[in-house]
Amino acid sequence: MAHPITEPDDTAPALCEQGRDLTRNVLERIGDKWSVVVICKLADTTRGFNELRRLSGPITQRMLSATLRRLERDGLVTRTVRNTKPPRVDYALTPRGLSLLEIVQALARWAEANAGGILDSRTTFDTSQG
Repeated sequence: MAHPITEPDDTAPALCEQGRDLTRNVLERIGDKWSVVVICKLADTTRGFNELRRLSGPITQRMLSATLRRLERDGLVTRTVRNTKPPRVDYALTPRGLSLLEIVQALARWAEANAGGILDSRTTFDTSQG
């Protein structure tokens, strides 16, 4: 289906530039090692901070805290403080976080399906550079 050609809007270049910056920023967030790990660990449930830390491998408390804050700021994770002794903070994926989880899982499936070919390509490339 052909799309009609329209005259460019004077604001289009600025909007495109803003979009690129936002896209780059969002990709940096979800491409960051710990964000992906946390999103995957929250896939099916709500988890407390210490449980997330145990499940997330060698992440420091400071890094996990910073990662959760960034994910919460982007609307990917909710933070709920429970009025218990001691206080408990629970984290869960939002609907937006769940939609990102689908993409992350699809990317993981793609990486697994293509891992052998990628390793072969790397070996071939490294050998030819040699």
